[in-house]
Amino acid sequence: MLSKERKEKVVKALQKAIQIKSYSGEEKDVVEYLEKLLKDIGYDTVHIDHYGNIIGCIKGKKKGLKVLMDGHMDTVPVQEEKWKENAFGGEIKDGKIYGRGTSDMKGALISMVLAGAYVAEDTKKDFSGEIYIAGIVHEECFEGVAAREVSKYVKPDIVIIGEASELNLKIGQRGRAEIVVETFGKPAHSANPEKGINAVYKMMKLIEKIKILSMTHQDKLGYGILELTDIKSSPYPGASVVPDYCRATYDRRLLVGETMEGVLKPIQDCINELKRENSEFEAKVSYAVGEEKCWTGEEIKSERFFQGWLYDEKENYIQEAYSALKNIGQNPKITYYNFCTNGSHYAGEAKIHTIGYGPSRENLAHVIDEYVEVEQIIKVTEGYYAILKTYLEK
Repeated sequence: MLSKERKEKVVKALQKAIQIKSYSGEEKDVVEYLEKLLKDIGYDTVHIDHYGNIIGCIKGKKKGLKVLMDGHMDTVPVQEEKWKENAFGGEIKDGKIYGRGTSDMKGALISMVLAGAYVAEDTKKDFSGEIYIAGIVHEECFEGVAAREVSKYVKPDIVIIGEASELNLKIGQRGRAEIVVETFGKPAHSANPEKGINAVYKMMKLIEKIKILSMTHQDKLGYGILELTDIKSSPYPGASVVPDYCRATYDRRLLVGETMEGVLKPIQDCINELKRENSEFEAKVSYAVGEEKCWTGEEIKSERFFQGWLYDEKENYIQEAYSALKNIGQNPKITYYNFCTNGSHYAGEAKIHTIGYGPSRENLAHVIDEYVEVEQIIKVTEGYYAILKTYLEK
């Protein structure tokens, strides 16, 4: 489907994107690169919002669906001394493009950008609907938070998430929450511990109760997860002081339909039970609140609760994407993401029809010597092209 010239253009565009460092909150340079690229290859409009998301649009000559293709621009940091390859080189070796963001997820984003342009070029924009490409900021910190501004601006009918899927179709994912549990005590000299209340001992009792809580379950997405990820006491270092404060953090993986109140209730019930047993027991549970600065200077802030989502594979829009990929010789499985994506907003919060389809393997995200196979980049570009044409023929 792609000519040799087009294949080379996709690869070179990705290499240039990889050479631009774009940690969360530092996406300005890659936004400027994408802005020029989108304009050069024929996008009608390019919009940059207050968070720094960039949205390119091509309108067809007839009315139809608004199809939004979503890819985040930010990457996790790199310890360059641990890499054998150049983390920002975009170099090709043995059919693989190396560099931070190749799999997670500039590879998908660049493929989306070019696929949209190629559909417009080949049809002379004689299609029904509108193509939108969104480069999202701060996804690594807040799945779906910056995306709220994009869906507000675009109001899409269908969203394609480009996170790694090995060219399979993803129709759901567990969500994610970060839960903070705090216990409170009374400080004292550790030579006279009976005069204080040790907040760590209180936390130990609470952790034991939380540990035996039963977890939610769904046939498709499996079990919810509640896993202790860190614990801290204060003062620290606590030389000769009974700690009067302790904080534990839990990673909670969410199933579809779980609410903010419902997720906290079992932990609050544990706290209430311990308080009935001991009037000195004092604790609280809440969601962690994240706050970061965008490259535009804007603050982005949110409680860390990102919803799960799941669609029925018999949905027409899913079967249409599946057939489009089969028709170009690909053989996708219909399955589910094992991690959280911007779909938490689009599908989970906003209830917009969403699929995931991207190049590379999930386990190549965030690793040393991250790479994506050139073959995957070419195939996913062809896949985006085929899906777009199918959605825009109506």
